[in-house]
Amino acid sequence: MSTLVTEKVEQAIGILTETGTDAWLTFVRETSAHADPVLPLIFGPGTLTWQSVLLLTADGRRIAIVGRLEAEAVRSRGIYETVISYDESLRPALLETLTGLDPQRIAINTSTNDVYADGLTHGMYQILTGYLAGTPYSERLISAEGIIAALRSRKTAAEVAAIRAAVETTRLIFERTFAFIRAGLTERAVADFMHRQIVELGVEAAWDYYSCPAVNSGPDSPVGHAAPGDIVLTPGHLVHIDFGVRQDAYCSDIQRVIYLLRPGEAEPPEPVRRGFATIRAAIEAAMAAMRPGVTGLGVDAAARRVVTAAGYEEYKYATGHGLGRNAHDGGPLLGPLWERYGDTPQRRLEAGHIYTVEPGLAVPGYGYMGLEEDVLVTEDGAVYLGEPQREVWVKGEAAS
Repeated sequence: MSTLVTEKVEQAIGILTETGTDAWLTFVRETSAHADPVLPLIFGPGTLTWQSVLLLTADGRRIAIVGRLEAEAVRSRGIYETVISYDESLRPALLETLTGLDPQRIAINTSTNDVYADGLTHGMYQILTGYLAGTPYSERLISAEGIIAALRSRKTAAEVAAIRAAVETTRLIFERTFAFIRAGLTERAVADFMHRQIVELGVEAAWDYYSCPAVNSGPDSPVGHAAPGDIVLTPGHLVHIDFGVRQDAYCSDIQRVIYLLRPGEAEPPEPVRRGFATIRAAIEAAMAAMRPGVTGLGVDAAARRVVTAAGYEEYKYATGHGLGRNAHDGGPLLGPLWERYGDTPQRRLEAGHIYTVEPGLAVPGYGYMGLEEDVLVTEDGAVYLGEPQREVWVKGEAAS
């Protein structure tokens, strides 16, 4: 993983040059209690205890200011070429370093839009600005939001490979789950089966264990981030599953739907087929719109139009989100301009970005029709990272 961190640090330096930012300063303490979300990308696993600064500059300098007891451990990582240690106060080393560099624009980790760019706590911000008080640097602080969004979103080849592997593991677990599912089981039993697969394959849940997977059977099951319950899988109902794994630090996030045939049925009824066709068309519309330079807002609008034009209610969430070290990975959002999303839908897609695409709708009387695919943006458009679901999966006598 140290090789990947080195790659991301070099990538970050390039982003500083691209954005006209002289220096990026990440200020942390006791990261076992409160870790800045960017640390895995620019520091790697492990913790920093005393107040610490990780400083990257547009001209390629990589400087760490850390407590003396952690200095050698930081040097041994080989990521930061200059490691400065201190005992009683970080302030003198920080001011001396900034004076030597004299950066005109210093990015710090604060953001009103992106949680992954908002790692600097209010208390740490107060300490930092206190250290800089009376110097010109206190007036040169800017948000690192754009830098962090680009760093998280622009996946390296190694990151893409890791996500592909997570998607393949998820496909295998869905395959086993489809063979296991039958009428009469509860949502909770299905989730328990999938949790056993996580253990067997040596991976983790991509989000909170209790709601990964989310399992919804029929029209009365609450869709969202709730834990699977005791609702029984019943013929004539849809079974919707939202699930992903974290494998080698990177995540997948996929949704699939199954229809349980009633006795005598050879295929899902027309409302189910129509709902599925609508969602498939919405996904394809989003995929067709996903090219470098397009905004997330534009992608969302393309998918959302398909659903509403077919007469279904508008889904009240974004069409997709970034995917990487977390299932929700920050950066541009494939969403509408709703207040809760800030300006993230107005950011532009780039080659190397990875997103989920997940429109959904309710099929009255049958349940929730939600699909989710993981896709990579390339120079020529979007490609699936795994085989998409192209037809309703069915279980029952006619499908056996």
